[in-house]
Amino acid sequence: MSRIGLKPITVPGGVTVSVADGNVVTVKGPKGELTQALNPDFTIKQEDGTISVERPSESKQHRSLHGLTRTLINNMVEGVTNGYEKVLTIEGTGYRAAKSGKKLTLNLGFSHPIEMEDPQGIEVEVPAANRIIVRGIDKQQVGNYAAVIRAFRKPEPYKGKGVRYENENVRRKVGKTGK
Repeated sequence: MSRIGLKPITVPGGVTVSVADGNVVTVKGPKGELTQALNPDFTIKQEDGTISVERPSESKQHRSLHGLTRTLINNMVEGVTNGYEKVLTIEGTGYRAAKSGKKLTLNLGFSHPIEMEDPQGIEVEVPAANRIIVRGIDKQQVGNYAAVIRAFRKPEPYKGKGVRYENENVRRKVGKTGK
C-alpha cells in the first residue's frame, strides 16, 4: 500500500492547480507555470486547499504509480512556489567555469573549452570559478542539466578532481606504492 500516495498535498496561497481532461495538471504560481500529463486512470481531487490522488484498483501497476503521481504533483507545486537548485563544485588545478550571457564555459582539462547554452526555464549562475548553481522550477530539468554538466568530468577516485555535487561524498582510493 502506498503511504506517500495517500498523503494530501497542501496548496499554498497564490498557487492555482487545474486538472483538465485526461489528467493534464497545470500548476500556476509566483515563479511560473508547469504542465504535465499524468496517468488518466487516477482520480485527482481538489478540496479546500488540498489535493488528493486516488487509485482505481489495487493492481500492482496502480499501486506503484500511486506514489509517483502524487509526488509529481507535489514537485510541481513546490517548484512554482520555491523553485529548485543544484550546486556543483569543481575541483582540480586549472578547472574552472565562467558565465557570459546565456553561455556557460567550462575548462575541465580538455584541449578545448566546453561551451553550453542554458536551456529554456533553467538559470545558471557562477558565483566563483569553481562553483556552479543551477536553478529552475522544474525539478527534472534542473537535475538533468546538473547531471549533464557533471558528466563532462566526473570526480575521479585518486585525486578527487572533477565536477561534483556540493555534498557528494567521493570515495577515495589509495594510489600505487613504490618498492
